[in-house]
Amino acid sequence: MQPTVRRSHSLNHSSLLADRRVRLAWLAAAIVGTAAGISSLWLHLTTDPLADVHAYYEAGSRLNAGLPLYPANADPDAAGFYRYPPLLAMLFRPLALLPFAAAATVWVVILVAAFVGTIWVLGVRRRETWLAVGVLASPIAWTLSVGQAQGLVTLLTALATPWSIALAAQAKLFPALVALWWLGGRRWRQLVTFGVWTIGLVLVQLILEPANTMAFAAQTNLTQVGEVINLSPYRISPILWAVLVVIGVGATLRLSRTRWGWMAAVTLSVLATPRLLTYMFSTMLAAISRRPAVEASTTPPGSEKSG
Repeated sequence: MQPTVRRSHSLNHSSLLADRRVRLAWLAAAIVGTAAGISSLWLHLTTDPLADVHAYYEAGSRLNAGLPLYPANADPDAAGFYRYPPLLAMLFRPLALLPFAAAATVWVVILVAAFVGTIWVLGVRRRETWLAVGVLASPIAWTLSVGQAQGLVTLLTALATPWSIALAAQAKLFPALVALWWLGGRRWRQLVTFGVWTIGLVLVQLILEPANTMAFAAQTNLTQVGEVINLSPYRISPILWAVLVVIGVGATLRLSRTRWGWMAAVTLSVLATPRLLTYMFSTMLAAISRRPAVEASTTPPGSEKSG
């Protein structure tokens, strides 16, 4: 039986560029963003190149040496502080057996490949893709120059599948909020699949690194926000941050069955973190992914209830 084709409520991103003045505004923003990206790339390559790779490398080295992944009383502002679930450190263990320069080179190649993969997923020939890359050039440049795993999170989010979002959420926790798009849109099959993948990934970590997985669950709290140039409203007031997150969750659920749903879910997953740094905005690239539109327009009979 052929899938039933229904009217898509997903955002047609081309419609955002239909007006000539809007196109010129986006082009101007992309030009300014590209200039900022070049400046950011130069800044980080000359001051703190591959800075974040040290945290992953040292985390993998601790696992290889049988040391705790999350040392007691570790300084959350230290360059080598590891604040993520164990999975990334576990995957970094083979690289941690290499000299740092070799490991960093391999990791940068992986991140560049992830960026290229993101462009391919979004559509190499789409005007919107390159405008978005221009607008977000500064956080993208920051991500690549310091070797941030955010580049992988962006690709996984752009893929917009239950397994990729579950995997992204085991690198950085807040991508799990993208699942609100499935919840609010009553896409039960995708939501259940996301849950199964999440449980499976947590079990893998619990089996292979039981002590460190439990330590992550016990030690992860808001004290790890640290003293950084934080763009989150958490810096102003934790209560304000919590209220805005709740509002964002409600808005995302409300919009999930409209053309704005996917963009709202990705935006929430980026902005909800209490530790919001500029490079994290690079994942906003995933907001223009066309894959959710395909999913919303072609649905097998019986997989969703009509609302």
